[in-house]
Amino acid sequence: MTTRVAIVGGTGKLGGIIREVVEHEAGFEVAAVLTSRSELAELDGADLVIDASVPAVSIDVVRAAVERGINVLVGTSGWSAERIALVRPLVEAAGTGAVFIPNFSLGSVIGSALAAAAAPFFPSIEIVEAHRETKIDSPSGTAVRTAELIAAARAGVGPVESPHVDQRARGQQVASVPIHSLRRPGVVARQEAILSGAGESLTIVHDTVEPALAYGPGIRLALAAAKDATGVIVGLDSFLDIGLRRPGDAAAEHPVDEGGVPGQVARTTGA
Repeated sequence: MTTRVAIVGGTGKLGGIIREVVEHEAGFEVAAVLTSRSELAELDGADLVIDASVPAVSIDVVRAAVERGINVLVGTSGWSAERIALVRPLVEAAGTGAVFIPNFSLGSVIGSALAAAAAPFFPSIEIVEAHRETKIDSPSGTAVRTAELIAAARAGVGPVESPHVDQRARGQQVASVPIHSLRRPGVVARQEAILSGAGESLTIVHDTVEPALAYGPGIRLALAAAKDATGVIVGLDSFLDIGLRRPGDAAAEHPVDEGGVPGQVARTTGA
């Protein structure tokens, strides 16, 4: 049976990549392509909704899909654990599935998992993320997800040490982790998780070089999972056996206080 997919934001950069993947994926077909301004009644008749819109519209897309009893795959940025908690009761009451993917890049997911695994051993952790100047939200959804995973991993040792956060130049705190966002031309997506301890530091860096190549494998994985998902699922790591402990499950269930794949490069450096 073919799964009919409606893509909201299907004319944007991410939406275009998703549409290309769906069109070439066996068992799926693009039934409707909506912009962020389209009437959500156009979702009628779809078997799966994919949201690649904008943060201000995304929550309406999720609600519209859930109200229609349609599973939804969310690739739009801006969904913190606290925001996801707002729609979780709706999803559970409807008996549908909502899959939230902050980043479709396998390398990015692995980088965030590595940062979370190392987090209990370093008292000071900060995140620096950079995207092209056209990205309208900050911090990025990937940075927020990474900070939430770090906080969950540090549940037994407490929040990170982040002095002088009352100063605006110290970044925005998410789950006690300062995040610094850069928006500039000449970059696609880059994240650094900088973990510091006595006499040493560990930097985990992920660069997206070619989005279509980097996101394709993750989109296909998420498509297959979202079609039959039940309840709320957060993160591509939910479908990957990375071989590390997975504090993200705790972050998804208990919202924290908001305070070798082609096309990408991931590296870890110690200094």
